[in-house]
Order: sequence, then C-alpha cells, then structure tokens
Amino acid sequence: MPTEKTDTVVVGGGQAGLAMSEHLGKQGVDHIVLERHRIAERWRSERWDSLVANGPAWHDRFPGMKFEDIDPEAFAPKERIADYFVEYAKRIDAPIRTGVEVKRVSRIEGDQRFRVETSEDVIDARNVVAATGPFQKPAIPDVVPADAGLVQMHSTAYRNPGQLPEGAVLVVGCGSSGAQIADELARAGRDVYLSTGPHDRPPRAYRGRDFCWWLGVLGKWERTAPSPETEHVTIAVSGANGGETVDFRRMAARGVTLLGRTEGYDNGTLTFADDLQRNVANGDANYLAVLREADAYAERMGLDLPEEPEAHEIGPDPECLRNPILSLDIEKAGITSIIWATGFTLDYGWLEVDTFDERGRPVHERGISREPGVYFLGLPWQSRRGSAFIWGVWHDAKFIADQIVIQRAYSDYHEEAVKDARTPQVAE
Repeated sequence: MPTEKTDTVVVGGGQAGLAMSEHLGKQGVDHIVLERHRIAERWRSERWDSLVANGPAWHDRFPGMKFEDIDPEAFAPKERIADYFVEYAKRIDAPIRTGVEVKRVSRIEGDQRFRVETSEDVIDARNVVAATGPFQKPAIPDVVPADAGLVQMHSTAYRNPGQLPEGAVLVVGCGSSGAQIADELARAGRDVYLSTGPHDRPPRAYRGRDFCWWLGVLGKWERTAPSPETEHVTIAVSGANGGETVDFRRMAARGVTLLGRTEGYDNGTLTFADDLQRNVANGDANYLAVLREADAYAERMGLDLPEEPEAHEIGPDPECLRNPILSLDIEKAGITSIIWATGFTLDYGWLEVDTFDERGRPVHERGISREPGVYFLGLPWQSRRGSAFIWGVWHDAKFIADQIVIQRAYSDYHEEAVKDARTPQVAE
C-alpha cells in the first residue's frame, strides 16, 4: 500500500487537536488529526463521575460555539464537554481519524518530511503537531509500597465514593482534583485526610463576577510563561455544587483533616512535612491579593459592582491547622485507601526528534520546537497562563497554524528557486 502524504499530522483529538484543526483548515493547510481513542476521551474515561468544568460555560469554550443548552454561568458536566468537542469537530469538518494510535514519528533521512507510523498505516508529513496536552502519564510518587495493604489509585482512576472500600481515605494533592475529590468524599460521610502542598486559591466569584472574568480583566490569563526553572503552582478551584470557593478551613469544619506534604512511609506509618500552615497561609495570601486587585480595578474603572467586605474575612484555624499532624499510623487512623491527585508527567516516547531536555520536557518557544517542522500545543504556560485551558489553547493553535503557513512559504520559495536554477535559460 502506498504511503499517504499530507502537509501536517496533528497527534491528539482533544481540545488542542481540534483547535489546531480549525486553524489549519482556515489557512487551507492539508492535514490529518489522529486520535487513539474517541474525541476528548480523557473527559469521559479518566475523570470522576461528578466532575464539571472549573470555569463557567460562557468562558470554558471555543469562540466559535456556545453551550446552547447550559446556562452561561453554570458549569458543564464532563460528558457534556466531551459531547461539545464531538459537535465542534463536525462543525469544522475536522479530518479526524479515531482509534488510530501513533507509534513512532521520525524524520526521513536527508528530507524535510517525517515518517508517521500508526497502528493502521504510514503517513508522510511535512509537519507534526504534538497536541496530546499536559495530562499524559499519571504521576504517583514512590512513597507507599504496593504491598502496604491499601487500595491506591491515581485521581484518573477515581470515579465515586462507592468505588472505595470502607474506611478513611487519604487524598494526596490539594489542586482542583484533590480538593474536589476530598470534598466529595467528606460530603459522602467518609473520614478524609487531605495532604496539601503549595497552591493558589482564587475566589470562585467576587462582587458578582466569576474569577475567570476577574483574571481576564486583570490581565492574569495573559501573564507570560515563567522560566523553565519556575515551579508550577497548582490552582485550587472548583465548579462543583454550583461553584464555590475552595476553602480548606471550611473543609476541615466538615471533618476533613488537613496535613502537610506527604513525605514518607515506614512500617505502617505515614510522615508529613511541617509545611501545612505555610501552604494554607500562602493560599490565603493569594486569595486576598486577588480580592484587593479586583477592588482597585473596580474603583479605577468606575464599575457599579456590589461590595463584598465579608469575602475578605478569613475564618478561624481548625485544630488540624493549629497543631499539624506530622506522622500518622494508618491502621489507627482507619485509612484503607489513598488517592494520588499528584498530577502527570509528559510522555513523548513516540516522537523521535531532538527537541527534549534531560527530563524529557519539550524544548520550544511558544510551541515551536528546535526541530524544524515539529510543534507542541496544549502545554501549561506554553505562551501564557491560559494556554492549557480550552479557550487559551484555541489562541495558541492560531499562532502555530500561522507559523506553519509562514514556513511553508519559505519552503515553497526554495523549491521554486531550485526549479528556476535547473531550467535552462533561452537566449533572446
């Protein structure tokens, strides 16, 4: 069977791949989108049952299509988000092939093009866009051994409280996933321990506007990418229960025991860093800073928004915060399961090109790699703070599509110049 040829292969059929397809289509670039499962599969099969978007429907979408069946201020359920992307793929007539896994991508020796080997066939492409996003390989720290007698799972495997054995649950990680799962378990009557780390804790809403709006008008979504050495700070935010500010003190009042960062395990005992008070205090500082900036902006712009002085009040410290637990006997605590809400690592083992650092992270500038013809899309802080969000990836995709067209123009010029040089000149 002859090798299929196209200008660009997009690997990944989630929000990044579809955004890329839309902009390539508008530019008239021949392309194929390859997705190993279904469109937006991770929203369906790698998230818990009750998950909703962390931003309201008016915000967490592509510019070209609204959620017509959801209140703009509401938070779309995960299945509806997946359906949204399926509908969007149809709207833009995306050339997407599902159930096709990319096995290997390598440059054709001495050529400008790449050989894309898939589970079905081989494709010859001038460009490859890795649009697999940041949620690739679940990361579980090597802390508690598998034979410790506990049910252990990553947050991608958690579905609902009934899935877990009876007993208390330790949730490790206090970002959006960890905070929401811990809250759900506590509401279900479980004894919950929540191991925290550094985090930002913005208000869900303030003075009648969602935090997504405030971060927009304050220019925080457009904050440029930090240096590679800057550690990513997770955001504790939630759209669950109609949307409410993540408040760890309130969670403690519901019975959640707050802990510092999980450090180690030995003979049935877990140990934790003495950083709980610092983690919570820094989260509070971030929360209050957003409120102060919002107040200053409202005054400067003359916005008629209701004042909310009570939002500035921080509640009393619970006992677990005043006297942090530094070690915990899991049997005495009744802990039978651990949920690791500890994020993900990148996995580009299929992409055999020289554009990765010693830790396997892409070396790129706004998604443009150091390997000509290879691009990345959907990474956190790819160009700005909003890059990994639905609307942010759409704008990054437009930039990448523009770069592909620009490079194609240079390549076309070269090919025409070579052709002209080889054509015999007829003397007049």
